[in-house]
Amino acid sequence: MKIGVPKEIKNNEFRVSLTPDSVKSLTDNSHDVFVQSGAGSSIGFDDNQYIEAGAFVVDSAEEVYKLASLIVKVKEPMPSELIHLNKNHTLFTYLHLAGDPKQAAKLIATGVTGIAYETVTSDDGALPLLAPMSAIAGQLSIVVGSYHLLKPNGGVGTLIGAFKDVEPRIVTVIGAGVAGTEALDQAIASKAFVRIIDLSEKRLSELQAIYGDHNIEYITSSESTISEALKDSDLVIGSVYVVGKQAPKIIKTEMLKSMKKGAVLVDISIDQGGCFESSKPTTHDNPTYSIDGVIHYCVTNMPGAVPLTATEALNKCTLKYVHELADKGVDSALQDNKHLANGLNMKGGNIVHPAVKEALLS
Repeated sequence: MKIGVPKEIKNNEFRVSLTPDSVKSLTDNSHDVFVQSGAGSSIGFDDNQYIEAGAFVVDSAEEVYKLASLIVKVKEPMPSELIHLNKNHTLFTYLHLAGDPKQAAKLIATGVTGIAYETVTSDDGALPLLAPMSAIAGQLSIVVGSYHLLKPNGGVGTLIGAFKDVEPRIVTVIGAGVAGTEALDQAIASKAFVRIIDLSEKRLSELQAIYGDHNIEYITSSESTISEALKDSDLVIGSVYVVGKQAPKIIKTEMLKSMKKGAVLVDISIDQGGCFESSKPTTHDNPTYSIDGVIHYCVTNMPGAVPLTATEALNKCTLKYVHELADKGVDSALQDNKHLANGLNMKGGNIVHPAVKEALLS
């Protein structure tokens, strides 16, 4: 199969979909791989490494799309990339269609077959291709949240952890999935007082068995419990995800009025439309804005801040599926692997994933 690797062009997106080692595993299996020049150069993978791995390095994205039928990316295509896509392409990448319905409609109109990393499943019900980036985003949420709590960055002016005899500050994590658990773990490591809020009492009990009760509060999610938790929180992490759908708005804009001035909200769910009513997408260049004195961090590609780590983690998970698609052909691969088939979001100008269809057509 002819496989294409275009350079990512989203703001501050330096990840690359296939490393030279991944390319070599595909070329060793008699597949042709076309890599856009400079696709991995920002994280130390130069064109010569791809050539040594057996790839054909081409000058432009246009050439990649013309030469390849399976396009492997990291992020959803930007508007300027849509002109290159057509019904003869299969696109394997993060799509997050429910997060931007207008952009989704334009992508669907190209006729491309779109397989989304974030809806591929596994036997245990997990989302194996979403999980590594969620884990990275969860860890980063404490890093960026702490940074923006600094007074020069508009924050209240505090460290989140305990400092000698000073009481620890309060970090509230809403959503106890992969990202939320990573955020919880990092907040505990920072010696903060942590509240973890989730709808599932079972999940809260599991976490309590792991982390105990010292400086941690486990709260069943409701509008009232969230509203109460926000009042004295310094940093709030939103990490709510519903497969294929827009994230539910678990923090209402009205609730911000009761929060501290200079408190920070980090919306990990922004790729799916955001889980705060006041959220709007931001970039690494301009990551924050303030509403009612509360700082919002809503960067849509958080793992792009650590592109080398994120690329290596992503390749460890995606490569076997790229092999399946290339070795068997797209239709056979989807037929043989129900979990990969759950990644199919669009085909022939139609939405085919039930949850995505509900989200976009409701």
